[in-house]
Amino acid sequence: MPARGIRNNNPGNIRKGEKWKGLSPIQNDSSFCVFKSPEYGIRALVVLLRNYYQIYELNTVAKIIKRYAPKIENDTYAYIESVSRALGVSPKREINLLNPEVMFKLIQAIIYHENGSQPYEEALLRKVIAENLTEECSCGG
Repeated sequence: MPARGIRNNNPGNIRKGEKWKGLSPIQNDSSFCVFKSPEYGIRALVVLLRNYYQIYELNTVAKIIKRYAPKIENDTYAYIESVSRALGVSPKREINLLNPEVMFKLIQAIIYHENGSQPYEEALLRKVIAENLTEECSCGG
């Protein structure tokens, strides 16, 4: 059986709370959003991370993951190490999430860490990133 995030079309395991574009009319998970398609779930992850960078000025893997995966429910240190390794940077090195290649690597690393696999084609990830990386900042939308 696929991981929860894959089943929910929410590969970032984004918690309920925002009115994200593309939410499924049936929200049958008690904690996490369920999206109509993987594209909407990936889009929400791109928008969320972009907002972390632009609004909250989170510009290192350590800062991003500490907010994204708080230690009250995650092994945040292991998550930071995993993502840093995937990006080939130290946890406290500044990264530019408006760079599509950096966002691509970060999205892949988060999806893998959240689900134990990253099943989406590169072209799909790059398309969703390109369509959503330069929008005006917005939560959900």
